[in-house]
Amino acid sequence: MDSKQPRNPNLIMIGLLLGGFVGMFSETALNIALPQLEQQLHVNTGTIQWLVTGYLLMVGIVLPLSSMLTKHFTTRQLIIFALADFMVGAVISALASSFGQLLVGRMIQGIATGLLLPLIFIVLLAVYPPEKRGSAMGLVGLVIMFAPAVGPTIAGIILGALSWQWIFWLFVPLLAIALIITIFFMQNVSKLTKPKVDILSIILSSLGFGGLVVGASLAGDRGWTNPLVVVALVVGIVCLFFYGHRQLHLDTPILNLRAFSFKKFSVGTALVMIDFGIIMSSMYLLPMYWQKGLAVPVALTGVLMLPGGVINAVVSATSGRLFDNYGAKYLTRAGFGLTFIGALMLILTSTHTAYWYVVLAHIILMVGAPLAMSPAQTYGLNALRGPVAADGSTILNTLQQILGALATAIATSLLGIGQSASHVGGSTAFVHGVHYGFWFTLALSVVGFCLSLLVTNQKEPAEDPLAEEKHPGTQPVENN
Repeated sequence: MDSKQPRNPNLIMIGLLLGGFVGMFSETALNIALPQLEQQLHVNTGTIQWLVTGYLLMVGIVLPLSSMLTKHFTTRQLIIFALADFMVGAVISALASSFGQLLVGRMIQGIATGLLLPLIFIVLLAVYPPEKRGSAMGLVGLVIMFAPAVGPTIAGIILGALSWQWIFWLFVPLLAIALIITIFFMQNVSKLTKPKVDILSIILSSLGFGGLVVGASLAGDRGWTNPLVVVALVVGIVCLFFYGHRQLHLDTPILNLRAFSFKKFSVGTALVMIDFGIIMSSMYLLPMYWQKGLAVPVALTGVLMLPGGVINAVVSATSGRLFDNYGAKYLTRAGFGLTFIGALMLILTSTHTAYWYVVLAHIILMVGAPLAMSPAQTYGLNALRGPVAADGSTILNTLQQILGALATAIATSLLGIGQSASHVGGSTAFVHGVHYGFWFTLALSVVGFCLSLLVTNQKEPAEDPLAEEKHPGTQPVENN
């Protein structure tokens, strides 16, 4: 990493943030089109959700490898490849005429997002001094939180006037702009050490994270007791156990899991995971509730979800600055408290609920989630410095995306269970299923609030005074 701070870090970040925006936008943009795609591609709800979880599967497989890749390739090379790869995936998806082709395109896009997300944080930590990271993280929060929140709105408007293929065509010019900016302005921010690659770790990582996502995704269609689901989940858990054990005993691990020896990083990472699970589960359920529960046309659904997206943008842009001034303690607690209220309001809906009530519940969710996200990220990452900081960013983003995939799959499964448990059919049964899904969102809010009680604001000495002796280059820094 260069010792000199770049003169204009904002310019360096523009192309990367634009690519990250498209990646995160892509995670929810298709949600509003899923009912339409079910009919056009002749698949059921359990199968169509693979367009979401298949994308997240590739993100989850690639993300753990990103720290290793930054040691073998320059940040500039990786970002250029990721943006070009995303464009290829978008074109394949736009031209797809079958579910299989569309899924392939989505998974190629997932590879790109898996590279881009950790690079955003790696570059940010390299080009901004610690005293400015809160505000910079607020800008990243605007990308990570606003993009998936506004995805259904923009996609709904597109679907109202054009076809679902145009969602992917929209990506291409945005990615082209990001690619041009990156080629001209991106600088390398890390040194190439090219350590020996541990193939077994790569295999264990791919099988571990992949097994969890595949198992949870299949459960949405086949049930949690299905033999294939059980096998996938068991393989995932066992492989992750051996993967973690191996990383702790390698001289040059692919992912330095010793970052978890710092309590603040562990707490911050857990809060980010839960917060993203709230976002992904609610953003999967809400567009379908509008369309199948309240019989709202797809274009109007996008418009009705716009206020929540706008509020999300405002809160995301300011939460980082609020962290610089007030710390993470009360912001995370207030954020998860608001998500609890929003999820509870959505549980109390019916087939005749007033539009304004659902919009209000969405807005409350979109205030709470970003209010907790950026402070939790900065709180966790500020506990690390040196080489382990890049690993911390990768760990945080990997687990965030994995929980996002699991949350989407669990919400899908609960939706089906709720529909089956209903004694009536039609939209009433669907709303009953949606309520089951939102109970999961509510549970995540409770867990997040309880964990936020562990967050402190006061500046403290290093958590482990022997950390530098045990793990050279991994000493923590003071947190706000």
